Amino acid sequence: MQMPHVAAFDDWDGPQQILVVLAHPDDPEFFCGATLARWTAAGHQVTYLLLTCGDKGTKDISLAGEKLCSLRQAEQKAAAAVLGVETVHFLNHPDGYLQADLNLRREITRVIRQVRPDILVTCDPTTYFLGDSHINHADHRAAGQAALDAVYPAARDHLYFPELWLEEKLEPHAVREVWICGTLSPSVSVDVTDTWEIKIQALREHKTQIGDPQALAERMRSRRTPGSSAQSPRYQETFRRIKLP
Repeated sequence: MQMPHVAAFDDWDGPQQILVVLAHPDDPEFFCGATLARWTAAGHQVTYLLLTCGDKGTKDISLAGEKLCSLRQAEQKAAAAVLGVETVHFLNHPDGYLQADLNLRREITRVIRQVRPDILVTCDPTTYFLGDSHINHADHRAAGQAALDAVYPAARDHLYFPELWLEEKLEPHAVREVWICGTLSPSVSVDVTDTWEIKIQALREHKTQIGDPQALAERMRSRRTPGSSAQSPRYQETFRRIKLP
């Protein structure tokens, strides 16, 4: 497989508006938290749109879904703040039942037209397996599919969901780039060595999800790039970058 090239950011003309559309609280931090920290540090504005409230991600049989949803939303806001992200939107769909249907596409289209991002980040709907030991969550695939369908052509063209234009006065908007994380076919690699510890700090805010925070930190620090060492580590996050005409 051809290795992705290192992404350059100097082709962006000034600060960018970036919208991250993913399924669950904690997805932004796990998928691409170090890149998001790098972008906010560079002066770009990052906004989250989380499609579910994460109400099923626990093995604690005493914890009700409604309570878990509340906890995870608070954790997500705290984690986002660590990365320099100030605005987090939740659509509050039930965890595990996400469908890339017209209703979800309309909801994402609405937020795209409200936020008007230059860049949209989502995950790869074609990734079913991660290595030989993990099945990709169905919500991840549904989130990526619905987000991509909202970007093109729904958010761009006024006759898609015309009620958003006519009744809600939301003008059509063309996203310039899509960055797809969780992909098996990356085209760019972002050097995030300088922000890897910030990613780990943000992940620690997801207390309902990580169990042992020290074990998490050790696991994350072990994910250095091939050829780097524990004494001089390098870290990267990869994406498929799509520049839209």
